[in-house]
This record gives sequence, structure tokens and C-alpha cells, in this order.
Amino acid sequence: MSFLDKTLTCRECGNEFIFTAGEQDFYQSRNLLNEPRRCPVCRTARRDAPRSGGRELHEVVCSACGQVAQVPFLPTGSRPVFCNDCFKTQRGGVPARY
Repeated sequence: MSFLDKTLTCRECGNEFIFTAGEQDFYQSRNLLNEPRRCPVCRTARRDAPRSGGRELHEVVCSACGQVAQVPFLPTGSRPVFCNDCFKTQRGGVPARY
């Protein structure tokens, strides 16, 4: 089946972009039924954006060394909070995952 280039409008930025015949052929070969809704620039920006939704970091004072640190959770005060270095020491050298 031969395809013709289509002009589509990006739902993100509102700019028009070309959905080429080659892209349409690719979509069909992968059984993708829906046309792209975003232009290539917006698709790339969305793909490269952090997936955590822009996780908010909170400043705290480390319970061990007193340095200011950032943590990905809101401390309640019921447990000690450590900076990355002190956390590693507390866990026996296992790196923190934030």
C-alpha cells in the first residue's frame, strides 16, 4: 500500500508537521493504529523529560553531620534523616538512590 504525506497539527504546541509516507509505512508495519499527535520536537521533549513528574526535593539538616541535604520525601521528624554520604555510611557503603 502506498501512502501520501499528511499534514497534522501538534496537540502540544499547535504547529503543523508532516507525517511522511515512510513514517506511515513504519506505523503500519508495527500495527500502530493512531497517527502521532505531537510534532517530532514535542515528542523528543516529552520522551527526554524526567519520568518522575519532576520529583520535588526537600531541604533537611543531616541528623549525623549537620550539613544541609536534599531528600525526595517530606520528613515527618519521627525518624533521622541523613545526607547522601552519611546514608551510605549507615547502609554499609550502599549508594543512595535519589
